Amino acid sequence: MFMPRKIIILWCAVVMMITLASCYGNKHHNREEVNRPIADSERTIDSLSYSSEHHYTFNYNFVVKADSMILLRQQPEEKIVDLQTDSFVVVKNEQLVVADIRIIPTDSIDSVWVQVATEMSDFGWIHESQLLPSVVPDDPISQFISTFSDKHLLIFLIIISFFASIYMWRKIARQNAHIVHFNDIDSFYPTLLTIIVATSATLYASIQNFAPEMWQHFYFHPTLNPFSVPCILSIFLLSVWALLIVGMAVVDVVRNHLPLSEAILYLGGLAGVCAVDYIVFSITSLYYFGYLLLIAYIAFAINQYYKHNHQYFLCGNCGGKIRKKGRCPHCGATNL
Repeated sequence: MFMPRKIIILWCAVVMMITLASCYGNKHHNREEVNRPIADSERTIDSLSYSSEHHYTFNYNFVVKADSMILLRQQPEEKIVDLQTDSFVVVKNEQLVVADIRIIPTDSIDSVWVQVATEMSDFGWIHESQLLPSVVPDDPISQFISTFSDKHLLIFLIIISFFASIYMWRKIARQNAHIVHFNDIDSFYPTLLTIIVATSATLYASIQNFAPEMWQHFYFHPTLNPFSVPCILSIFLLSVWALLIVGMAVVDVVRNHLPLSEAILYLGGLAGVCAVDYIVFSITSLYYFGYLLLIAYIAFAINQYYKHNHQYFLCGNCGGKIRKKGRCPHCGATNL
């Protein structure tokens, strides 16, 4: 398949981005660290052991995502034995750093207590089970994952995608406009984009199903470099990069195939199809039958492209593309 010069340039640009992404560093231990002397080597070993199980440790940076969060000023033991204690509130978007971690087996609610320091150098304790749902790692990738994984957002996307798809379908049907899978343009890139979206959503669900600890570690220590993570995560990140590359190629191809108004309508319909693909396959793959559905969808998408959209002949009079011999739809000439 001939690849336009602009697409080659896009490929080169993205390869450079991946190369630069390999230099991505974890900033959680470099930012505003709490001054704490390490008492002995046993303390260090405990820190490493805790980090391997909980994926974060001392000096790890969080950002508050809840509207507010209450921190205890006194020691956890005082709270457990019902002594009088004081507390203070941190609000949304406030930055926190882990100052200390304490395991208290006698606590019936949660044995793990975490002390965090605020930007104003206030120190407070909180149960880990209360901390983690209220914060997000201080990293843009982690924050994107947290936002995109929110159940309320997913429900909102399902509702919006449903009504948007119905609207776009009616509008396209009335105008006999182009739409992927049914009345597509003469390019495989839109079909390829929908396949990549469906595959990426399936991979995402598969990691959550079969390797939740790996995904949890990636959430706390994200990277854009697909060559520095385990195999399944590497494949997922490569699919995300492919999604970006093919997405840019689609915009370029559609712009060259259709007038501006039709191109906008086509891209809107394509975005709706991709949104439905993401929702359907990310949910169905959690219950395993999404894998069979993915195979069926890929076969359907490829069959639809080669059945309805692949051009085989050129008109001998005007040079326009035609699907079969006979009357040219562009100039009316008969091709034998």
